[in-house]
Amino acid sequence: MGETMPVHAPAEFDKVAQDYRAQHAQSTGVSEAELDYFASYKIEHVKQLWQARGRSPRMIMDFGAGIGNALAPMHEAFPDAEIIALDVSRASLDLVDTQAIPNVRTLAYDGLKVPLPDASLDCVFIACVFHHIPAEHHIAILAELRRVLRPDGVIVLFEHNPLNPLTRLAVARCEFDRDAVLIGAGEMRRRMVAAGFVRTRRTFCLFFPPALKVLSPLERFLGWLPLGAQYHLVES
Repeated sequence: MGETMPVHAPAEFDKVAQDYRAQHAQSTGVSEAELDYFASYKIEHVKQLWQARGRSPRMIMDFGAGIGNALAPMHEAFPDAEIIALDVSRASLDLVDTQAIPNVRTLAYDGLKVPLPDASLDCVFIACVFHHIPAEHHIAILAELRRVLRPDGVIVLFEHNPLNPLTRLAVARCEFDRDAVLIGAGEMRRRMVAAGFVRTRRTFCLFFPPALKVLSPLERFLGWLPLGAQYHLVES
């Protein structure tokens, strides 16, 4: 693959943009309405991180934003922040544009170079993107994200947990995940460290499905247990 080619081809995601939610719902066994729970769950965690800091981010990037599932809850959590929805799929970003979410602008990405200046972002949010990117490019892309993040910024990376059998089943059933390679939490953390993120914290999460979301407060006691459907890595 030449250096000018994207490391994850946009055509793959352009093809599924229109029916992404339906495919995702089918593979996870929840309704399309319940899918919003997963995005809101993640954004609530990001919000809590910033509340602990006593301030809010001014500029956030949703790396691999797709059709924008996380953008509405992100704007609700941070109404004054500028939000950049970055993705390799222009078809997906076109769907984001139709939502007209305040303070959100879309930005196309070639899969290699983030088209933003050094130290321009307060927060980078990544929701289950890296399992679609070839492993040999992970460290370089993470280093690129570190470049655009301010020294006092926050990066939050969610990924599927391959140790969870239901996660593996959902990925296996999902058409647009057919080429996905799940990454263990320890390995993903090692790649972040290699890219320069040296204070990365790991927590397992999503132990309860949307139907049992009333139990989600219990998750703060379970983050050490490597059985959650996903995990998140935080550098702040």
